[in-house]
Amino acid sequence: MITDSYDVQTQAIISPADMGLVHQQLCDVCIVTFSKVIYEHVLAAFPCEQVAEIGACNGNIPLYTFAHRGHTFGFYLSSIGSALAATDVIEANWLIGATTFVMFGSAGSLDRAATEGKYVIPTKAYRDEGMSYHYAPAADYVEIPNAPAVARLFERRGVPYVLGGAWTTDAFYRETRGQLQKRVQEGCLAVEMELAGVQAVCDFYGFELYDFLMTGDVLDPQAYSSEGLGEANHSLGKFYLALELAVQAAANGTDEKKAE
Repeated sequence: MITDSYDVQTQAIISPADMGLVHQQLCDVCIVTFSKVIYEHVLAAFPCEQVAEIGACNGNIPLYTFAHRGHTFGFYLSSIGSALAATDVIEANWLIGATTFVMFGSAGSLDRAATEGKYVIPTKAYRDEGMSYHYAPAADYVEIPNAPAVARLFERRGVPYVLGGAWTTDAFYRETRGQLQKRVQEGCLAVEMELAGVQAVCDFYGFELYDFLMTGDVLDPQAYSSEGLGEANHSLGKFYLALELAVQAAANGTDEKKAE
């Protein structure tokens, strides 16, 4: 069974080094987007330099660094889906050295009244995907430990948000009314496709993850609405909030190094 896939008793057969990937230490913090519109904006607006790439037979993912407020940050356009997005994090760590990832994306709202006009900061992610079961013991949810840090920054900025669970699924065409009802009863406010797997991978390797979501489409049991999906996918404001989180994380890391 997929829930029996967590194995820390034996060694992995393949590592990034076995795949011919060159390890570099170029930055500590990396920003991850899923929007091609945001990706192209960042490449045009910031002094990005391509420093590596995640290889794949269907197309490579360039990895960039750019300088901002005295720090160097990584940046890339992630694959979509839990398994691929989490693997991108593993390879980005190896290729550019980042151990802190700031990830943001769009999500479906499970409660329009709770999420309308607000970002969702996930506190836990329901593991309705496969990747997390290879990196964490079987359980319904994985906790998101850096949710309070994201909330503190939003508070300082006066950015409206709500805390709650996220439902990570591999199968968005099988988001059924029955599953929706269960997730809402458990405190989930949004549904997306990456968080549970990415958080499990980050926990396994000791990486830090900061995540927030903008809801667009609404999964109402009576009538699905996709009206806000485009804005949720591509709103540039998400990147600038992520950049502030990255600056905060980088500054905290610098302070920790000075204290050692």
